[in-house]
Amino acid sequence: MTVLPDDGFSLAAEFPDATHEQWQLLVAGVLRKAGKDVPDTAADDMLSTAIEDGLTTRPLYTADTARDGADGAGYPGFAPFTRGGRPEGGAVSGWDVRQRHERPDPVRTNEAVLADLENGVTSLWLSVGAAGVPVASLATALEGVYLDLAPVVLDAGAEFDAAARELLRLYEERGVAPEAALGNLGADPLGHAARTGRYEDIAGLTPAAAELALLCHGKYPGLRALTVDALPYHEAGASAAQELGCSLATGVALLRGLTAAGLSAEAACGQLEFRYAATADQFLTIAKLRAARRVWARVAEACGADPAAGAQRQHAVTSPVMMTRRDPWVNMLRTTVASLAAGVGGADAVTVLPFDHALGLPDGFARRIARNTSTILVEESHVGRVIDPAGGSWYVEQLTDELAHAAWAWFQEIERAGGQEAALRGGLVSERIGATWENRSKNLAKRREPVTGVSEFPILTQPPVERDPAPAAPSGGLPKVRRDEAFEALRARSDAHLEAAGTRPRVFLAALGPAAAHTARASFAANLFQAGGIEPVHDPVSVDEASVAAAFTASGASVACICSSDALYAEQAAPVAEALRAAGALRVFLAGRPGEQRETYVGAGVDEFVVAGGDAVAVLTSALDRMGVA
Repeated sequence: MTVLPDDGFSLAAEFPDATHEQWQLLVAGVLRKAGKDVPDTAADDMLSTAIEDGLTTRPLYTADTARDGADGAGYPGFAPFTRGGRPEGGAVSGWDVRQRHERPDPVRTNEAVLADLENGVTSLWLSVGAAGVPVASLATALEGVYLDLAPVVLDAGAEFDAAARELLRLYEERGVAPEAALGNLGADPLGHAARTGRYEDIAGLTPAAAELALLCHGKYPGLRALTVDALPYHEAGASAAQELGCSLATGVALLRGLTAAGLSAEAACGQLEFRYAATADQFLTIAKLRAARRVWARVAEACGADPAAGAQRQHAVTSPVMMTRRDPWVNMLRTTVASLAAGVGGADAVTVLPFDHALGLPDGFARRIARNTSTILVEESHVGRVIDPAGGSWYVEQLTDELAHAAWAWFQEIERAGGQEAALRGGLVSERIGATWENRSKNLAKRREPVTGVSEFPILTQPPVERDPAPAAPSGGLPKVRRDEAFEALRARSDAHLEAAGTRPRVFLAALGPAAAHTARASFAANLFQAGGIEPVHDPVSVDEASVAAAFTASGASVACICSSDALYAEQAAPVAEALRAAGALRVFLAGRPGEQRETYVGAGVDEFVVAGGDAVAVLTSALDRMGVA
């Protein structure tokens, strides 16, 4: 075998480089074949997708389009920390696997805590106080825990000072050396105010937070006192840039308070840990975490801190907003993608919420799956072995850069309004986030953002998953939203009807012609109506004008949907609709766009046309209303 010399020989050397213009010309030709009127230079625009924050994802990224973002990313462990807060990233031990516990019973919490620590969890996130373990029972919850090995992160709301003092007392009582104490005391006055609307508490809680920071800085080098929790904004429906901007404004407010209390800018930065949501939109999550480090490094620089102090410590939590109550098993897939994105994005600690999180307190199986998600990614998939694996991706670099600029613009707007506290009090934050969620809700209702198991591929026969109720979460401030909420309300109406009447509300699928003609639209209609808890009846498989009335009556349904091809609609839809009306159908739907036949179909008795991209929530709500389902 002849070995070619290493002289720069390339197998592609004889092929000319393709240009972006050539690519656009070829794509435009394909789009024209699909019936699109596309200029030769507009392929990029035709295939681009608008996302939140005024950003756009494009079909093709090149070195030229992403050059600015990539050139400014720096190196891992060095300002602006886009590529990671530490030079080694997670290559040594992966990320910190942090499990959340909020069960009020300290004995059962202790059992769960020990099981987690024995099976892969590396730190604990404890809800303490009114929404978790009582402060006085913290010792019981942590019985048998080696506090010099397992970092503890507290989440105690307004009771953070009492909870922190109790944890510090436990350190002393159990002989933990001050330098061996690890974790975060969880002081977060602004986050608590955002959740509860108790803005009057900020003035009283801030000095206590500063006092804890001074104590940690002077005595406990491994402890941080404060958390900049962006979850209240994410859970209210904020976009990625809004989440980042609110976290920046909160962090700046805390820096001002800490430096006023006597800490240097470097020491103040060292007392903060930032908490962000990780969603199943993996590239946006990766870019968000990278952008967060970049913009926080800019804040630290503007504050005059040493560049090394700008390395943001990040705790990523799989998004509560994306968790569904129906078909909760799909949440395992969502949290796996989210935790992968968090690790790739460089999060220092990752919490995978159990798949049954939206239903109440998780059981042992759900906690095991949650912790094993990170274990498999770290120990078997070796995701942490590569430092900043997304770095150099033209798409990720440009998305990081654009997101950083959008977040910075929102942060500056908050600062012009007087800072985070003033923006919360004055309603700027809630108003802006509310508008974002309203727009997103429209996409959810139209299933442009599908929710598997809820708005797409629902299973009406799946038995409900029951869990012990979780403690009441703080309320009164920003709302908490979920992607499944509109469809969940529809399904709840169906459940109530099932309990009262013994059957679910039904829709008869009047399929015309052979299976080849009606299967696609019958499947679409069945999927649509099941998303609202309406059971489709497709028996017999095919009907016509003569048989549809008897089939409809036998189905036990009160509404019907005609399903077939456009050609068969032109021949049979009008007489079938008239027959359904005569048989007592309260509402007649037709699957597909009517085109020029709209007036004919409406005149024959068709009330509504159900189409892909239509408002599914509106259609299903009107159907349940017409059927008398409360």
